[in-house]
Amino acid sequence: MTETHAGGAGQDVVDILTTDHREMFELLGEIMTAPDAARRRELADTVIAEVMRHAVAEEMYVYPAVKKHVPNGAEEVEHDKQEHDEIVQVMKRLEDVDASDPTFMGLVGELQAQLRHHIDDEESDQFPKLRAAVPADELVDMGQKVQAAKKLAPTRPHPHAPHSELFHKTVGPGVGMIDRLRDKLTGRRTG
Repeated sequence: MTETHAGGAGQDVVDILTTDHREMFELLGEIMTAPDAARRRELADTVIAEVMRHAVAEEMYVYPAVKKHVPNGAEEVEHDKQEHDEIVQVMKRLEDVDASDPTFMGLVGELQAQLRHHIDDEESDQFPKLRAAVPADELVDMGQKVQAAKKLAPTRPHPHAPHSELFHKTVGPGVGMIDRLRDKLTGRRTG
């Protein structure tokens, strides 16, 4: 049996990604109740960074496993990548809108709806299939790789970047480094 607490050494990839999902929705909920535009912007920047880290790590390690082990996995992965692209497009628009602009909250709602759809698919269908098909020790190993990948992943949406394992493993760490440098120089908080 794997540990299920956040950050546990024996935590498997499904537990890690499910925890990420809960944290994303908590951040989105905080945006909805934030008292001012500055706090909404800060929370939106954090959720954007978290979604980017999560998506990149999935594309690097989870999607190859889904393709390999899950029936019709290649089709599922293509569908997921298309959803990631749609989510990235919304996040890019959200990143470019002032938090006091009336369209900001509409984009937050759109992001929340897209994430809910994507996450529901993963948690109700794909994750159980992955757990059934992949040995527990491999899921734990994949979880460790996902956690490491999230530390190097980009923190900003890049709508023109490919959603591919190869891109994320070769170019992604450099993009992530530039994003984190930009975040530091601009004072953007990302978690």
